[in-house]
Amino acid sequence: MNQPAAPARRPVAELRAGERVDDQVFLLTQKDLRTTTTGSLYIHAVFADQSGQLVARMWNASQSVYDSMPESGLLRIRGRVESYKGRPQMIIDGVRAVAPGEVDPTEFLPRTRFDIDEMWSRLKAVLRTIENPDLLALIGAFVNDPAFAESFKRSPAARTNHHAFLGGLLEHTLNLLELAVLVLPRYPDVSRDLVLAGVFLHDAGKTAELACDTSFNYTNEGQLVGHIVQAAIWIHQRAAALEAKSGKAFPRDVLNALTHIIIAHHGQYEFGSPKLPATREAVFVHYLDNLDAKLTMMSAAISGDPDAASDWTPWVQALGTKVFKKDVLRAPAPPAAPD
Repeated sequence: MNQPAAPARRPVAELRAGERVDDQVFLLTQKDLRTTTTGSLYIHAVFADQSGQLVARMWNASQSVYDSMPESGLLRIRGRVESYKGRPQMIIDGVRAVAPGEVDPTEFLPRTRFDIDEMWSRLKAVLRTIENPDLLALIGAFVNDPAFAESFKRSPAARTNHHAFLGGLLEHTLNLLELAVLVLPRYPDVSRDLVLAGVFLHDAGKTAELACDTSFNYTNEGQLVGHIVQAAIWIHQRAAALEAKSGKAFPRDVLNALTHIIIAHHGQYEFGSPKLPATREAVFVHYLDNLDAKLTMMSAAISGDPDAASDWTPWVQALGTKVFKKDVLRAPAPPAAPD
């Protein structure tokens, strides 16, 4: 006798209050065991797929149920969707493990909507316009390393905030490179070559900082070293390799200026920069980076808000504000043609 077909999987972004979820696979990206005001335990979790994220809670939980859930990975869920502060929230009734190899976890990871190879070609085309031979050789040492290139094309640009999807690092970096090409002519005193090299490498350490096989999480290297320091180390290692190959010293001032862009690009000590921007090129890269990150976070907050009736998104922690959604200059719809 034929087995009944499994219910179609509902993407996270399409789940609405009132729906039930029966034994559906989600990617668990975060879990916490917490205590209610009455002293009972509950689990706070975040589930995800390529369409978005969904906060979930399991009331009357136990340590054993919590321990049975992976730190990050696939999990089968039974539950119902409710509305909490205007947003969908999953109430978990039960969880079940997913057998190894049963489901491909990468199918649940969000990814760029753009073509990876086309973006990589555009990125390389911009970098080829660098005229300084030392910087061009250094950038080539990264671009022409197949392992680095594949990791760069696949990596997210962040774990949660901006461009947190497969291909996000490439998309973010290409955005900055093409913005730089547009803006640099307005500032002739800023070194075009240093800016382009600095933009390409400013987040290159994310390829080692973030794991993206089953979820987006920090690696041990990411926790202990971080992407800023890692990129600075790589720059000096590859410059040393070029020196050994060519027998020619890599210019110290150029190397220091490039490294400074990397270690200053977060702009403030409290945001992880070992140094504040002290060159025109470092200031230039910092503000372009911040612009792209902030606008991307705002667009994501607007597109991911299911409450179409409100002009405002919920509070966005990374931005420190709600986001105003209403497009006040949107052109009105044209009048209907007469019958």
